[in-house]
Amino acid sequence: MKSFSERGSPRRGLSFFALIFIIGSSGTAAQVMLLRELLVSFNGNELVLGIVLANWIIAEALGVFLIGSYIDKVKGKMNVLALLQAAFSFALPLSIYFARTLKHAMGIPSAEAMGLAGMFYSSFLIMLPVSFCHGALFSCCCKAYAEDSGDYAGAIGKTYAWETAGTLFAGVFLTYFLIPFMNSFQIAFSISILNLSACLFFINRLGRPVRLIVAALILFAAVFSSSGALNKFHGYSIRKQWDNRDILDYRNSIYGNITVIRKQGEQTFFYNGSPVITSPHPDSIFTQETAHLPLLFHEGPKDILVIGAGAGGLINEILKHPVTRVDYAESDPLLIEMLERYPTGLTKSELEDERVNIISKDGRFFVRQTPSRYDIILIGLSNPDDLSTNRLFTKEFFDLAKKKLSEAGILAIHLPGSSTYLSGLMRDLNACVLNSLNLSFAHTRVIPGDYNIILASDSAGIETAGSGLISGRIKQRGVNAGMLTGSYLDYKLDKGRSEWFRESLAGATERINQDFAPYAVFQMLLFWNKQFSPGFLKVMEAMGHLSLASLFFLILSLTLIILFILRGKTGFSKFSAAYVIFTTGFFGMLINLIFIFGYQVIYGYLYYRIGLFISIFMAGTALGSVFMTRALRTIKDCPGLFIKLEGAIIVFTLFCAAAIPGLASYPEFSQAVFIALFFISGSLLGLEFPLAGKIYTRDGEQVGYTSGVLYFFDLLGGWAAGILGGIVLLPVLGLLNTSMAIAFLKLSSLSVLMICRRRSNPGR
Repeated sequence: MKSFSERGSPRRGLSFFALIFIIGSSGTAAQVMLLRELLVSFNGNELVLGIVLANWIIAEALGVFLIGSYIDKVKGKMNVLALLQAAFSFALPLSIYFARTLKHAMGIPSAEAMGLAGMFYSSFLIMLPVSFCHGALFSCCCKAYAEDSGDYAGAIGKTYAWETAGTLFAGVFLTYFLIPFMNSFQIAFSISILNLSACLFFINRLGRPVRLIVAALILFAAVFSSSGALNKFHGYSIRKQWDNRDILDYRNSIYGNITVIRKQGEQTFFYNGSPVITSPHPDSIFTQETAHLPLLFHEGPKDILVIGAGAGGLINEILKHPVTRVDYAESDPLLIEMLERYPTGLTKSELEDERVNIISKDGRFFVRQTPSRYDIILIGLSNPDDLSTNRLFTKEFFDLAKKKLSEAGILAIHLPGSSTYLSGLMRDLNACVLNSLNLSFAHTRVIPGDYNIILASDSAGIETAGSGLISGRIKQRGVNAGMLTGSYLDYKLDKGRSEWFRESLAGATERINQDFAPYAVFQMLLFWNKQFSPGFLKVMEAMGHLSLASLFFLILSLTLIILFILRGKTGFSKFSAAYVIFTTGFFGMLINLIFIFGYQVIYGYLYYRIGLFISIFMAGTALGSVFMTRALRTIKDCPGLFIKLEGAIIVFTLFCAAAIPGLASYPEFSQAVFIALFFISGSLLGLEFPLAGKIYTRDGEQVGYTSGVLYFFDLLGGWAAGILGGIVLLPVLGLLNTSMAIAFLKLSSLSVLMICRRRSNPGR
């Protein structure tokens, strides 16, 4: 295949598109790998994904903008393109190494959490070299293709489309074919070799020094990968990441990372950096109270369902009762596989007991599907600090669980608490979940402690049972309940403690925790932030008072400011274009979060499905961009079409706000609807970008600059949505009001477009 830089070659366009396809797919692969590595270092907090993704976007935007402004003035554009691709290839493995070892470098123990400030700046610095180079490559490719083909009007759209096509390919191929079988460094070096080879294969017009640099890097990567040094480097980085502990295993699944560490005969299973199971000596106080108390409040529990974190103690305590069946739902099959590969006497006896049925499926998804009824449904997970876990603490789940309980059945959950003082944050967290439970069940009871055990049932027995009855049931069943002696139960179930807890809730929030308005997630974020980033607490608390009315006022003020800046100008300006593309980038990122959020609520935390849906979104973006790029030469009224697309985005957003909650009632066909929603939203995004490039590229020499400016503001909008969407907008405002916020913002950009058009065509 000839180089795309060879004028006169009929294949030069194909060579260029192959190069940009590789660059697009490599960028997605790099982003996913760094996200997964940072997730482990940040102890599996799902909310931090928004911060990390936003930092990737803003660093990429800097590359697009700065190099886009520079590339128009450079003569040796092919050399710049090749050097940027070499820098990207060299930086990716190093960034993965630093993502793993950042806590070691900062002197933070591996099991200790980081504050939001540390997460923000460390993730930005780690991702900056990779994402900056990847963004810069976009501007370079736009200008290189425009000069080579002479197609200045279509250069931005075609480059955008082929980069997005590469993104689609990488999203599917990486998730299903690479992550389950290769470690991060093997994937990273494969990407590096592919990119470096593409430099030599597709670009002939390179200076000799640049060609020698690229060839030397290919040779080094190939030798390093094939000599066994790569696997040693992989092992060295893991040991640094885990403070040189005794690591039994370290593996990735399509759901996350699982690490097994042994210390003094104790095995701890870490899931995305957070400990989930310790065996053979778990926290005995926690397991005994959490397992025995719910069962002892029931007259005769036989059928039990445990959702999450059951192995390593909870199930063992439950099996001391005369139960007939324990269904244990764990979402990641690899966790069960690792428990079986590295068994202890405790986990072996739990998982091999004939009464235990292991269900490798999301717990909420299982509850929706199963025809079984249970005497006890016990949630082993305690902190609704991310969207997936929160689904087990909402009004909708409580209604669902109630339908699966037998007569006098009990739902048992636990939340962070205290035996002496409830802070305002802890009070509101417990209150919003209790408010939800009280709407679903006739009776609730809180057993206060360092973690509050909360029981809910339609039977009044949970409220009237005292320590004497519970002690009698322990003797009657012959249960070895450990520390749950008569005197301890007198203390634990004392009416004065219950009264103290009720009084502590005075003045607490009256909000409820819902699927599509997960207020508990925001309260957990505040609670966690107080411990590790107290400097941000006041800012986050202020954001907790955000309302749709205040957002409307802010957006209206922003619109008036922009119109004031544009006063006296006729026609469309770069500034108005940048604002429209900023709002489109905001729409693209936040609508993705809304769809993923909605799908999690309905189907569960099925990570591989989410990856597929994002790829479908990118496919829509690519096809929309290709379609618009081909149609540009025949479109007579580009501004008019731009205005219609803005209106279509507003209508689509409002439709999604109304439709997604309703899909929960029709799970049998809603997967197809989600596929359509992802594809349509991506298409709308893809249609706008090349149209904006056509309107605001006034001459061929401005292609690099224009692509840089527009792509920068596209990514800047995505960055703002990534920072605000998962941390503030969705938890505080909920899905409906967040969708309304998108509509308000796009209505603002639509107004700017219409006013600019009227100024350029007064007669219209």
